[in-house]
Amino acid sequence: MTDYNSAAALRGLRFATAPQGDAKTVSSCGLLMMASGEDDLIARYFRPLATDPGALGLVDDAALLTSSGDDLVVTTDAIVEGVHFLAGDPPDTIARKALRVNLSDLAAKGAVPAGFVLTLVLRDVKEQWLAPFARALGEDAAAFNCPVLGGDTVSTPGPLMISITAFGRVPPGQMVRRTDAQPGDLIAVTGTIGDAAMGLQALKGKSDGLDPPARDFLIQRYRVPQPRNALAIAIRDHASAAMDVSDGLAGDLTKLCAASGVSAAVSLADVPLSAAAQALIADGSSSIEAAVSGGDDYEILCTIPENRWESFAATARQIGVQVSSIGRIEAAAAAPRFLDAAGQPVAFKRLSYSHF
Repeated sequence: MTDYNSAAALRGLRFATAPQGDAKTVSSCGLLMMASGEDDLIARYFRPLATDPGALGLVDDAALLTSSGDDLVVTTDAIVEGVHFLAGDPPDTIARKALRVNLSDLAAKGAVPAGFVLTLVLRDVKEQWLAPFARALGEDAAAFNCPVLGGDTVSTPGPLMISITAFGRVPPGQMVRRTDAQPGDLIAVTGTIGDAAMGLQALKGKSDGLDPPARDFLIQRYRVPQPRNALAIAIRDHASAAMDVSDGLAGDLTKLCAASGVSAAVSLADVPLSAAAQALIADGSSSIEAAVSGGDDYEILCTIPENRWESFAATARQIGVQVSSIGRIEAAAAAPRFLDAAGQPVAFKRLSYSHF
């Protein structure tokens, strides 16, 4: 996904309720009002989630995000049927993925979640889809302390699409950027890499050799990312640069290096892989190239000055987040090098997923 991130002060957020479809008359406070099908959808599925006072019960044209003196970090990501999830995926997993891919961006910036707005583009309105979608979205909003503030609902004859814009807070001037990696910094990633790409491979029937638990693990990693928001403050305190891994580790590291004006050397043997991913690579069903270029990991890629590594790793252990050092930043105006076990460069056919 392409992210457009900025720090700004935001005042108003809209949850549009422009009439669409058949309207019906309802009574409220003794007055007759015209309520659209969209109004009913919002009232039934999303108003119960709008518990933050700034959401104003989703009955106004805007919401209020109270100023706190912090910088406001803004990120937006959309997920589209057939691109980021499959038509048959459970609606609860789609809801969680839509929010979590944005939470992952906030975590990489060292930001604490403040809230989000939702744009939901639907072909039709079905209780059996919307009810579990809204329930899972509300559960994740509560679990990550990122309340819904508003949004928009529209109809389409095309694919289902969910777009979320999320807001986070950092102390003034402390957002972690892509641009400040320094030669000598260690390159670190959270979690394991390549699971999501191999989960999609499993859903497409290309992992017959896997046992059912391993297959289910990979599919779940594809459908429901695990954003590392618990590590956000540690990233803010220790990292010189960071971003989340959305399009593929190899391609995203290349972007980070280009933004910082540096290069890197990565040991592929040190890239953390799950047991399920290792099994697919071992039997030839997948490859290390697929793991580092496939995308949808939503892990954190960051650079840590060597003298801060032990403190960062200790904090991650206390929080329960796996972190691995996979290489080092170099002073060069060149693309990163990915090295095999013998220290020889490995050429990849592609570095990351690309929409275009």
